[in-house]
Amino acid sequence: MTPLEGITVLDLSRVVAGPWATMTLGDLGAQIWKIENPNEGDETRGWPPAYEGSTTYFLAVNRNKQSLAVDFRTEPGQAIVRELARRADVLVENYLTGTLARYGLDYESLAAINPRLIYCSVSGYGRTGAFAKRAGYDFIIQAESGLMAINGEAGGAPNKFGVAISDLLAGTYCTQAILAALIARERTGTGQLIDIALHDASVAALSNVASASLNGGHPAKRYGNAHASIVPYQTFETTDAPVVIACANNRQFRDLCSGVIARPELSGDPRFATNALRVANRETLAPILAECFAQRACDDVLAACAAVNIPAGRVRSVEETLASREVAERGMVGEAGGVRFTGSPMHFSGTPVRVPSAPPTLGQHSDEILRSVLGYDDARLHELREAQIIA
Repeated sequence: MTPLEGITVLDLSRVVAGPWATMTLGDLGAQIWKIENPNEGDETRGWPPAYEGSTTYFLAVNRNKQSLAVDFRTEPGQAIVRELARRADVLVENYLTGTLARYGLDYESLAAINPRLIYCSVSGYGRTGAFAKRAGYDFIIQAESGLMAINGEAGGAPNKFGVAISDLLAGTYCTQAILAALIARERTGTGQLIDIALHDASVAALSNVASASLNGGHPAKRYGNAHASIVPYQTFETTDAPVVIACANNRQFRDLCSGVIARPELSGDPRFATNALRVANRETLAPILAECFAQRACDDVLAACAAVNIPAGRVRSVEETLASREVAERGMVGEAGGVRFTGSPMHFSGTPVRVPSAPPTLGQHSDEILRSVLGYDDARLHELREAQIIA
């Protein structure tokens, strides 16, 4: 038995944030009905690189789902979505504010026919306020939320993250909120509207950087691969590969100096006696450490760090990570239907995540869902297909 067995999710979301959330719910065992435009489907179906008739972008966030291709701009299409919403526990959507209201698929309309429905609305800036009708794109959100301002080399230009981090953060909060709403529904008997904004999620992720700014007015800076509050906590070059060293306390720094780089006098230097002093004198300490590491091979440094319990790691490529022992032992690469993907990071002792199914082709389950859930017969399916309402 999976954690969400018996829960049904109507997924009207596209691209990343919403699909990431519904994929996670699918991993947990929920049945996911993914509603797609009959002509092109989810936008990510057209984002290269391609693989086996699909795209790797779409495959990354859409396993464990059933695809129903229906045009809800038409009255018959709206009727289909409405009847599915009547039977669903959760609905997730990420259309521009006001779009679904035009089709009678907004929260108020659907809650009237299914008071137990949990309706999660994902947007760039939330469903209230002056920016409620503004489209939200991950790159723009990263720029406006402050995330780019703290990402990049010191003195260099702001950089975006290598993945759509604002989308992924919002999708993760979306999942958390839905799970909490399911628990609340057990107590109250009714569903509710959840309003998740990419901008909110990204601002929340500023975490300690925001705290420093709010409490004392410490301006945020870019530190590249160094840390604003801990030294040494950064990347160093060795003779053959970059290595990351993370000394979070004084014991670790002492052992680094004596057991790894053979410079015990550094830990006794009054300029470096505490972390606060090391932070204040990072411009002096970092070059000394860099010179020491530059004369050693990466594996040698890692072995020396392991011997004295200093956190350290090699900077890997994505390919090296996916082929690593850690990934293999934790089952973090899975396969279904010839598609390989990163696995779920959730591990349960009693209610495991589901055995994955491959991401669906466009409209793959249209007939199956409409027959088994809504009772449509062959004649009705043929009529809808001829009218290009379903595919």
